[in-house]
Amino acid sequence: MKLINARIIPAWIILAMGLIFNGAVHAGTRIAVLNFELNDITSMPNTPDELTRTATIKPLLEQAIGQAGDYEIIRINVDEQAAANAGFGYLFKFHDAAAELASQSGADWVVVGQHSKPSFLFSYLMVYLVNVKTPDLSARYDIELKGTHEKVTKRGINTLAKKIHAAIKRM
Repeated sequence: MKLINARIIPAWIILAMGLIFNGAVHAGTRIAVLNFELNDITSMPNTPDELTRTATIKPLLEQAIGQAGDYEIIRINVDEQAAANAGFGYLFKFHDAAAELASQSGADWVVVGQHSKPSFLFSYLMVYLVNVKTPDLSARYDIELKGTHEKVTKRGINTLAKKIHAAIKRM
């Protein structure tokens, strides 16, 4: 019986060490979320409430993505993003520039978005998911937000996070 136990214990030790080292090496997919731009084309654009709402999208999305899967959220300095953004919508339009910015911070993926508000009744989260390694547009999402309540915004962001997670899993 001692001979069997002597062989089993080293196997368990090796298995446990493998799990520990595998966990240490696997830190999760690195994803950066850029600050969302407000594209408000209503008759009273860029109200303080709407600017505040738009500013909450990034942190809420980072939180939702973190809950959706094994992701490491990469922070990009606001000043670096502003310097890379040659003008309104530049990083949104030029995926390669957004990918280069995210690459400098070590991200695998970058989420670039605009909060588009064509009406007082609804708005859209218009989002691009970009693979940093290939700077290709991997997915595009348009999430409609009906109303301006915090609950509506959070629901839209949670839907977006699930879609981003599913797209990254597929690739």
